[in-house]
Amino acid sequence: MSNKKIIIIGGGVIGLGIGWQLAKSGTAVTIYERAQAGRAASWAAAGMLAPLAEAHREEPELLKFGSQSLARYPQWVEALEADAEMSIGYRVEGTLIVGLEPDDTHQLRHLYTSQQELGLDVEWLNGREAREIESALSPRVTAAIHCATDHQVDNRLMVQALRRAYQMRGGILYENSTIKRIVVENGTATGVQTQDGFHEAEVLILAAGCWSAQIDGLPDTIIPPVRPVKGQMLALQMEEGITVKNVIRTVRARYPTSVYLVPRNDGRLIVGATSEEMGFDTRLTAGGVFELLRGAWEAVPGIYELPLLETWSGLRPGSRDNAPILGKTPVENLIYATGHYRNGILLTPITAYEITKLILTSETSEIIAPFQLDRFLK
Repeated sequence: MSNKKIIIIGGGVIGLGIGWQLAKSGTAVTIYERAQAGRAASWAAAGMLAPLAEAHREEPELLKFGSQSLARYPQWVEALEADAEMSIGYRVEGTLIVGLEPDDTHQLRHLYTSQQELGLDVEWLNGREAREIESALSPRVTAAIHCATDHQVDNRLMVQALRRAYQMRGGILYENSTIKRIVVENGTATGVQTQDGFHEAEVLILAAGCWSAQIDGLPDTIIPPVRPVKGQMLALQMEEGITVKNVIRTVRARYPTSVYLVPRNDGRLIVGATSEEMGFDTRLTAGGVFELLRGAWEAVPGIYELPLLETWSGLRPGSRDNAPILGKTPVENLIYATGHYRNGILLTPITAYEITKLILTSETSEIIAPFQLDRFLK
C-alpha cells in the first residue's frame, strides 16, 4: 500500500509523527494543519514521559500502552535526531512525586500502594532521602515516590525536529489550511474539501487533536468524542544555586491543582498545569497562574527568586474515557489518531509506529486494538 496517497488532518506531534514514518516508507503523504504545525497542544505540553507517575489502577491498558511507548523512545530519539540533524532534549533523570503535609503523605501512600499492586518500579523515600536526590526540595517535604524510569523530552524541540524530518523525507505540509469537510461517499472516505477545493486521498487520518470533532462531513455516529481540556502553564529561568535536575510532581490533598516542575537543558523550568473544562477558551487567569506558582513555591521555595519567562495555555484533546482513539472506523479508508489527552508526547512514538503499520498492512495490531473507536459505539 506504500504507493497510496495519504492525507493527514492535523500537524501536531501525532500527525507529524505518523507523517514522518509514512514518508520514510516511501508513501506519498500530505498534512493539512489549520494553523501552524505543532503550535497547539504539542507546543504547550511539558514533555514528561511519565507512565508510572500517571498510573491509575482503573486504566491498566493505558499504563501498558504508555510503558510500551516509553520503551520505544530511545529508538525514536535516535532515528528522529539523525533525520532532523538536531537534538530533542531527551533526558533520563526520573520523577519525584512529593507530599508536604500529613494529608498529602496519606494520598501519596495510597498512590504508592496502587503502583506496587501494578508491579511498577517505584521506590518510597522519606523527606531526607528525597532531598538527597533533589536538594532544592522544601524542608517540609515529608515523603516522596521515586519513579526512576520516567523520563522527559523537550516537546518544542521534538515539534521542530518532526517537522524537519517529515519534510526532508518528502512529506508535504500545508499550514493555515482549514479542512472544510471530510468527503464521504457510499461509506468510503475519498478526500477533503479545503479553501482550495477538493483533494483526493486513498487513506485519510484524522489527527486534529481537540478539533477532531469539529470537522464537517463525518456521519454523526462516528464523530470522535473528543473535547478540549485547558491547561495553563508557565516557565521560569533557573539560576545558580536554584536549579532542579529531576521532574518534581506534587500531591496536594487540600488544593485544587497539583503541580509539576520540569527542568530543561536550556535552563528553563516548566511549571504546569491546570486542568479546566472551559471549552475552547485559552485565556490565562490570575487564579490559574497563582495556583501554579503557589504549588511550585511550596515544593521548591527557591523558585520565589527566579525570573518569570513565559506564560501560556493549551487545549488537551480529552476523549470520553481519557484514552486515545486509534485505528479504523466504520467509514472505509478513514483512520483516527486522536484523543491523547495528557499523554500526547509520551504516546507519539507508539502511535506513529502502529498507525503506520496499520496503513501499510491493513491489520490492526493487538497493541492499539483496545483503543479503537468501536468501544464508544457498543
